[in-house]
Amino acid sequence: MKQRISGIIVHPTSFPGKYGCGDLGAGAYFVIDWLQEAGQKVLQTLSIGPTGFGDSPYASFSAFAGNPYFISFDKLISKGWLKEADLKDYPKYSPVKIDYSTLFFHKFRILRKAFSRFQQTSLPQDFLSFCQEHSDWLEDYALFMALKDSYDGRPWDQWLPAHQNKNKLGSLSSEIKEDAQFYRFCQWEFYNQWHEFKEYANHQGIKLIGDVPFYVQYDSSDVWGHTDLFYLDENLKPEVVAGVPPDFFSKTGQLWGNPCYNWKEMENRNFSWWRKRISHLHQFVDSVRVDHFRGFEAYWSIPFGEETAINGQWIKTPGEALFCSFQKEFGDDLSEIMIAEDLGVITDEVHLLRNNFKIAGMKIFQMANFYALKDPSLTAKETPDSFFKTEYLPENYETNCIAYPGTHDNDVLKGWFPNQDDDLQKIILEYLGIEGVGDLNYAVIEKLMAAQANGVIFQLQDVLELDSESRMNLPGTCGAHNWSWRLTEEQLSVKVAERLNKLTKKYQR
Repeated sequence: MKQRISGIIVHPTSFPGKYGCGDLGAGAYFVIDWLQEAGQKVLQTLSIGPTGFGDSPYASFSAFAGNPYFISFDKLISKGWLKEADLKDYPKYSPVKIDYSTLFFHKFRILRKAFSRFQQTSLPQDFLSFCQEHSDWLEDYALFMALKDSYDGRPWDQWLPAHQNKNKLGSLSSEIKEDAQFYRFCQWEFYNQWHEFKEYANHQGIKLIGDVPFYVQYDSSDVWGHTDLFYLDENLKPEVVAGVPPDFFSKTGQLWGNPCYNWKEMENRNFSWWRKRISHLHQFVDSVRVDHFRGFEAYWSIPFGEETAINGQWIKTPGEALFCSFQKEFGDDLSEIMIAEDLGVITDEVHLLRNNFKIAGMKIFQMANFYALKDPSLTAKETPDSFFKTEYLPENYETNCIAYPGTHDNDVLKGWFPNQDDDLQKIILEYLGIEGVGDLNYAVIEKLMAAQANGVIFQLQDVLELDSESRMNLPGTCGAHNWSWRLTEEQLSVKVAERLNKLTKKYQR
């Protein structure tokens, strides 16, 4: 990112709408119009893949497919696949919180009604063309989901052996074949609706930033369809799994459980899977944030069956060769299409990899070492395992970075500040030049706007000055409090847009 811009991060599930979950209907376009009025140039989302247990965007059934929750019923009505009467018994959901416990059933019930009507017509040529063009991932995904349905949603390692190996599938029932066609239909509709949305956003001067989770889920069409690209044993169970070692936040590290990539096989194939993944996502967004960038230099490998992440080891990856292959695919300047999530325990080797390819990193205001403002000698205590760094103070930002008050894994500012000790609160307020917490959010926003970082992106919750009830995710937990926040059109007021626009113009973003 080479120009000074500012923007908002908000996931499509949070968009306004009447069907229980944000989608690509009128609410999505309302958000784009509001961003344009607020003078913003970027809308960043979380990962847009189909979600499974826990409803996390980072636990998807596919690295390529789109989330069917985003499909707008109103657009299906306008195309004739649905009728108003089909929705007469659809629940009246809360406009401010997602109830995932029932949404899955009702959303897919209506989508299957649309598919039933779709089947009554001759297949459109653009549907057939879509299926052919995307067959390299779509066929795996459609068959995987259809088989998963036939096993009542159980993970693929609990299926019959005849169905666990994609390359040895026998004849499939007509029910499974028809169900696979349903998932092709959903992806076609998602693809069309998202492209209409992106075209509109770009026309309004808004660029989209997407998200690439570094790892994929074991229970995914990616692993089921490409078992040779992961370290699996002869029974197709993981040999090693991913995570991170013990650090400031956890004495036992984080055991994520994702299967580790077989990087040797990836490299033998000239990283074709990774290149297709990045290329595919760029059909939907203008740039991507690559999560856990650290994993491209080395990954923490934990023997399968361990209860914690303690007994792992760092194993080098062919990161430089991978990014050279990206340059051949996308051009030498990767800074225009990629952002590195380089937070946490970052080594010199990781910084070197990012800098060699001129990829922007991330700076998080909430992770700054504010104590160093009072005692500069404390900066000498910053070590590789320290998450709180003076480099996260706005005056220390480099140009080639994206600055955030916090991300979806952080609390909102109104929740973060009260949880700091009294001494630290005083230091932060003095640093921001304010007397009370009431002025906190926009003092932080202005501080980041004034920094030399090329990009600054704010959680919409912080722009709206919301409290912790609006927090998107609490890492390490699972439940209704995660991924469920939604906004209303009323919250996106002209007054807030004007306030944000004024700061944007002041700092030439």
